[in-house]
Amino acid sequence: MEALKQILPLLLTLSLAGLVMTVGLKSGRGDLIYVLRRPSLLLKAILAVEVIPPLAAAALVWMLPLEPAVKAGIMLMAISPVPPLVPGKQLKIGGRKEYAYGVYVAMALLTIVAVPLVFDLAARLFGHERTLPIRTIAATVATGVVIPLGLGMVIRMLAPALAERIGPWVYRLSMLLVVVVFVPMLAAIWPAIRNLIGDGAMAAMAGLTVITLIGGHLLGGPADCDRATLAVASSVRHPGIAMLIANTTFNDKRVTAAVLLFMLVSLVVGALYQAWFKRRYPAAGLT
Repeated sequence: MEALKQILPLLLTLSLAGLVMTVGLKSGRGDLIYVLRRPSLLLKAILAVEVIPPLAAAALVWMLPLEPAVKAGIMLMAISPVPPLVPGKQLKIGGRKEYAYGVYVAMALLTIVAVPLVFDLAARLFGHERTLPIRTIAATVATGVVIPLGLGMVIRMLAPALAERIGPWVYRLSMLLVVVVFVPMLAAIWPAIRNLIGDGAMAAMAGLTVITLIGGHLLGGPADCDRATLAVASSVRHPGIAMLIANTTFNDKRVTAAVLLFMLVSLVVGALYQAWFKRRYPAAGLT
């Protein structure tokens, strides 16, 4: 059992890295720097992904009588953007590849500085004497984003036909591995998650997800497909980064449970948004 506990996080890291690698396998250099070369798009993405979520989360946890572990879980998810699943979700609802990949890369790079900075500001706001070294997040982003993304790009550059062939298989295998690894992890911590349900925790998490969806949707215009892309990028947070911070800075294991509960709630709310978007903008993928 102890060996399994050590292997599961490693397998999860590898599976998430595989999802990021598929972005590199499917994209050209122009796709990845698309947003970085357009200041107006970059500014809107920063507001939607890096600014609105932590500000809205701070307001919610300040006003609502939630358990401390729930407040911590909400704040940690709010400051942890761009999980590997984001580009795939965006493309499935009609997002432009260059914009979806461009937002993902730009926000991932910004995460190295933004997460420790926002964490420090939030800790000061709520009276906690905690800091988060930049190197901790930098190492996570490097191993989880930069290296697999670069590997995928190198393969595409040197052997584009090979990249086209293996891209779908790398994605499917990585998704399968995510499910295989995540299910036992979720089952192990489910009793703690169940104890957090109620007292407004799920309502606060759903409310924050709705706020981030609205922020991304409004800032992503004028193209309808870009609205959905930025809405998804804003609302889907990175549980891996949030759990890393929770495990290194909090002694209460319920914080990790709150992070996973937030992820589940946001997935449900996000799915409802995607269903609404497809009905409301049926031709978004053609704009």
